[in-house]
Parts: sequence; C-alpha cells; structure tokens
Amino acid sequence: MEPEDTDVTGPDNIDGVNQDGGNREGIVPSSEDTPQQAATLGELLLAVEELWPESLAESWDEVGLVAGHPSAPVTKVMFAVDPTLEVIDEAVKWGAQLLITHHPLLMKGVTTVAATTPKGRAVHRLIESGTALLTVHTNGDSAVGGVSDVLADALGLQDVAPLTMAANGLPEEGIGRVGDLADAMTLGDFAARVFGILPSVAGGVRVSGDKDGLVRRIAVCGGAGDSLFDEVRASNADVYVTADLRHHPASEAREAALNGRPYLVDVSHFASEWLWLPAAAAALGNVLSDQGHDIEIQVSTTNSDPWDFILTPG
Repeated sequence: MEPEDTDVTGPDNIDGVNQDGGNREGIVPSSEDTPQQAATLGELLLAVEELWPESLAESWDEVGLVAGHPSAPVTKVMFAVDPTLEVIDEAVKWGAQLLITHHPLLMKGVTTVAATTPKGRAVHRLIESGTALLTVHTNGDSAVGGVSDVLADALGLQDVAPLTMAANGLPEEGIGRVGDLADAMTLGDFAARVFGILPSVAGGVRVSGDKDGLVRRIAVCGGAGDSLFDEVRASNADVYVTADLRHHPASEAREAALNGRPYLVDVSHFASEWLWLPAAAAALGNVLSDQGHDIEIQVSTTNSDPWDFILTPG
C-alpha cells in the first residue's frame, strides 16, 4: 500500500495516523477575519526554521535550502521522505513551488551536477521547473513533534523523553525517544501494533526476542538508529524500535542484552519516517495560517522505499 494523499490548507487538518499507515484528510477554511495571501520562499524558510531550527541538526548533517530563490512566490508545498526523481516529478506535476524532503539530496560533496548523473538530473529538474528543494533532516528528528515524537505518539507511549538530548536544544529535544505503554503487552502483540501503524512496504517488520515476553518501556528512533544502543540500554527499555539494523550491531546487541532485553523491532527506514510527514505538513500549515498565508500543503504519495518484494521461508 502506498501512503495516502494529504491536502492541508489550514490548521488542525491532520490529527493522527490511520491503522493502515495513511492519514486523516481534511481541509479547514482560512479565517474570514484574516486576509490570506501567498508567501515568498524566504517567508517559508522562516516558518520552517521556527518549527525545525537548523541548530538542532547533527554536525555531520546537511540541511537547509538546496535549490530555490528566496524571493520566489510559493502557493503549493509538498512533503516527502526522499528527493528521488519520481518524487520531484510528482511535485512538479502537482505544481509545487517548494518540495520539503526529510533526506538530503546532496549529503556528500560532488564535483558535477551535469544531467548525465542521477543527482544532476534531479538538480536540473528542480531548477528548470522552478521548484525549490529544502531539507529538514536531523533537525526534524530532534525537534519537538519530530520524527521520533510522532512514532512514539502513534505507538501510544506516555511520559516520553529523548534518548539523547540535543546539544543546542530544549531538554525535550534530541535524537530518539523513550516512553511507556499504558499497559504491558507481549512482544508479539506490540510488534503487530508497530506493523499496523506503518505504511505497507516489502520488508515488513523484523523482530528479535521472545514473542510472549512482556514489554512496557519502549525506545524508538525513526530512521537508522543502531548508533544509540548504549542510550537504549541506559533507558532500561524493554524493546527498541528502529530501522536499518545491520547484522553485526543487532547480533552484538543481543549478546549484550540483559535477560534478553532490549528486544529489537526492525522496520523500514522509509516507513518509520513517513509517519512524520502528515504531522509536519499540519504543523507548517498552522504556522503559515497564523501568519496570514494561504498555502496548499500536500504529502507525496510516492513510496520511495527501495525494495519491491521479499521472499520468506514457508
């Protein structure tokens, strides 16, 4: 199943995530008392900075404006996980003047953006179509209401706190989250809950641990989180939900586990971060509406998970 289409043109349009991984769709008219108008890209950048400050990004990360002129008018914004050519084409065809993606297009240095390379074709498509590209990556992970906050909320966690605090943020900001379920449940039932909240992808959900073991304290990190095992153990989590768990880190985590804990739930990188998009679109819509701007905001319907099918025993 691909993520569902989201159109948010006013505040409070998206209040959660459906069990099938889609979003609740709604349009709230702008206030009749406040004249609404389009915004410039520069004004959009200020609104984004208010929600996801670049100062929260990790030192190794590349966030911010990739292509676009600050004076250009913006009436349509699209959110996506990846700036793939398919996603860019979707944004262009819809008429978006700004594409906001979680993952960077240019993480490493390049010596050419010639259209003979995939990255070059992406840059050319963006500039030639007049579509700006903005990256909100680890600043979107760390901020309040960020990727892991949304994942924790979708799983029903309470008393949530960061796994590691941001160097330049508030106490509640940082990478990863840990919190508690209202009631203990078996690892098997919890894994089913994880599966149920995520958009459907080929890789599904992989689990390491006793299916009948009871879990209540849950650590999560949207995207690849195998660098946080020390923090997960220190949090006394019963289970750790993250993506892209490789053989050796997962094997070593099992060896270091105390009484088998933390159990591991490995999910799709794309799926774990896609959950943030509807919430991010709604948050930006709220800020822009408060500032008197009338901007259409939509979540990409492109499933950019790189895997198409999987073979399993039996």
